[in-house]
Amino acid sequence: MVEPLEPATLDFSADGAPWSTRFAAPYHPPGDALARSRRVFLDGNALPARWQGRERFVIVETGFGTGLNFLATWTAWLADPARCARLHFIAFEKHPCTATDLARAHARWPALASLSARLRADWPTLTPGMHRLWLDDGRVALTLYFGDASAGLARLDATVDAFYLDGFAPPHNPALWSARLCHQLATLAAPHATFASGSADETVRRHLRYAGAALRPASTEAPTDTLGGQFPGHACAPAAQRVREAVILGAGLAGSSVAQRLAARGWQVRVIDAGPAAGTGASGNLAGVLRPLPSLDDNRLARLTRAGTLTGLRHLDALARAGHPVRWAPTGVLHLARDPTHEARQRAVVAAQRPPADYLRFVDSSDAAALAGWPVAAGGWWFPGSGWVQPPSLCSANLAAAGIAARFNTPVERIARIGTVWQLFDTAGAVVDQTETLILANGTGIRHFEAARSLPVRSARGQVSHLPAAADSVPRVVVCRLGYVSPAIDGVRCAGASFVADDEAPELRAEEHADNLAKLDFILPGFSATVDAAAGDGRVGFRPVSPDRLPMVGGVVASLALPPETPLADIPRQPGLYAVSGFGARGLVWSTIAAETLASRLDGDPHPIERDLADAIDPARFALRRARRSCAPEAD
Repeated sequence: MVEPLEPATLDFSADGAPWSTRFAAPYHPPGDALARSRRVFLDGNALPARWQGRERFVIVETGFGTGLNFLATWTAWLADPARCARLHFIAFEKHPCTATDLARAHARWPALASLSARLRADWPTLTPGMHRLWLDDGRVALTLYFGDASAGLARLDATVDAFYLDGFAPPHNPALWSARLCHQLATLAAPHATFASGSADETVRRHLRYAGAALRPASTEAPTDTLGGQFPGHACAPAAQRVREAVILGAGLAGSSVAQRLAARGWQVRVIDAGPAAGTGASGNLAGVLRPLPSLDDNRLARLTRAGTLTGLRHLDALARAGHPVRWAPTGVLHLARDPTHEARQRAVVAAQRPPADYLRFVDSSDAAALAGWPVAAGGWWFPGSGWVQPPSLCSANLAAAGIAARFNTPVERIARIGTVWQLFDTAGAVVDQTETLILANGTGIRHFEAARSLPVRSARGQVSHLPAAADSVPRVVVCRLGYVSPAIDGVRCAGASFVADDEAPELRAEEHADNLAKLDFILPGFSATVDAAAGDGRVGFRPVSPDRLPMVGGVVASLALPPETPLADIPRQPGLYAVSGFGARGLVWSTIAAETLASRLDGDPHPIERDLADAIDPARFALRRARRSCAPEAD
């Protein structure tokens, strides 16, 4: 059973100081907590001097608490004219505060009011796992891991320059000062990485020494109950591309999203697409659904769809704030149960995981009917913050935000590595472009390139039915049940969709339209009788799908001839060739988190998802599985 995330429970003293009822301890020692934060953690790590002139600087904090150390660091970074170009602050918190509690806790420091407001405006919903917030026009990345710090550190893919060891004192929260955790920190340390500790407890000293740390007083002006030091540092920073320039093949959800995330990091990006505009292939539907897929065991699909949905929602808001609004609506998504067994499982997921009500709650059939505006046969999951998105508008907004004028109507017939660059050839054999870094995000077209033959991408034909719909007619929310139906959008309601593998026929089919209407009646019994089905239209798209329903994001394998014991990270890749594919019917869910993951890898940033999730979407997983199957002993 998955342990639910338990938010912090705070009390406040007469002067507004926060107190943890769970740990029976104050969040900050008596006195000027902000000044102490600067003395212990900034001075103790020789900041800001150590980040000056750097491209990036990475800090890890073991206990985020009320975020005071982060706000103090952000303030110091802003005040430093020689600051690093990008500051990564990664923090762990098993019991995160609500935004309301943060506001009350930060009220003691009026100087932090502006930054506190900006933090709280982007504060994530309290769900387990990693949440990356981009602040200060993308120059400050706050990556929060909500859950056990030791479990999170084991999954963190980052090379760390400085550590803030902060949390409730060892007698109150010994797990945050354990020998295992200290070893995990040492494993992540870059050469010459420093640390500062909010506790000088003898047990903490012993665990740090055992992890190889050299101890010293945190600061000459720091309190005597704190300490600092240095880890030996053996983690190698991920190798960023030498030339920060890339060509992306495909201007759909996959390609435009990667283009935007690379351009935000200062890359020079060129986008090439065979179609006449952004999002005219598999990403060309009138409306798609953005919502997660929970499971009782919170498996990788559940965790990835949760991360993808929440990252996608933050991205939509960020695009709008930047002046590139996307056509979408957070109408909420109602995911009805298929049958009584499925309904019981849906109810059990919510009961066991106790997610925030603004993220997910279970509704019975009567509440579901009220939400849908139509009688329904079962209850199900209600995702109040999710909704529908028009994919082509998201593709266009991504390119506009990146400042990229894509080259459309430019088919690429062949790619080849010539020397140190990849060349792209048109149907006449002429070179269209060349680059050291080529990202294949061209949907099912990726199957035609010899260099990508290791990727088991299949094409799945999907037909969506467009039904006439009056404005403001029910349902006004997205409703799913082995299919989906959208609200009315520009006089049209989307219903569907079919899923036919390895079928390349582009025409609309009456039988698939009839199947979509049958799905509509399964979702909303009798609803098809209210629409003029004969007056409807539709659209056919071809979606790239993977065998395990997870996307393929990362370097393309160089050879299928692999020893079965090869670690995933050691599998040879084709230099400079990357794939973003296999989105299937979840392009909106996967696109933003996949793009941030690949852009982080290419630019040398800490990853935005846990290591096991990054492994789960690595394209090399299929080559490794094939190698292991080929060596498996035959049954007698």
